[in-house]
Amino acid sequence: MTATQPPPTTHRFALRFSSTPRGARLARRMCGERLDAWGIPYGSAAHDALVLVAAELCANAVRHGHVAGRDFHVLLGADPATGTVRIEVSDTRGERLPHIRTPAPDDGGRGLLLVEALADRWGCAPRVDGPGKTVWAECVVPGGNR
Repeated sequence: MTATQPPPTTHRFALRFSSTPRGARLARRMCGERLDAWGIPYGSAAHDALVLVAAELCANAVRHGHVAGRDFHVLLGADPATGTVRIEVSDTRGERLPHIRTPAPDDGGRGLLLVEALADRWGCAPRVDGPGKTVWAECVVPGGNR
């Protein structure tokens, strides 16, 4: 008799953060820690790209999605079978949808250009669990993850 292995478990991390620059920094660091624990090691190109995408989405939630007294929510998931990592950041400002624009030289506004360049797919959808929107990005990690 041969033993069959159960399918790999999909990794999941979800947490709410204060809609402040400090909350965005904490979210970035915690995403980085989770990715490392899931087998996408610190210092690897995949880890650096994923953390940068997470950081940009969190910074945008704070800068453009902030509503006083409301947190933003991060959902990070990894599917070892496909090597896909999905980052979702939800805020409560549904009327301010993300769009890529050409920034002025010292204006900032390059976050979504970075997301566009680093992610395999990204988009925005109405938030399912409350008012607002969810901006998401998916990246396929070469060689998958554990």
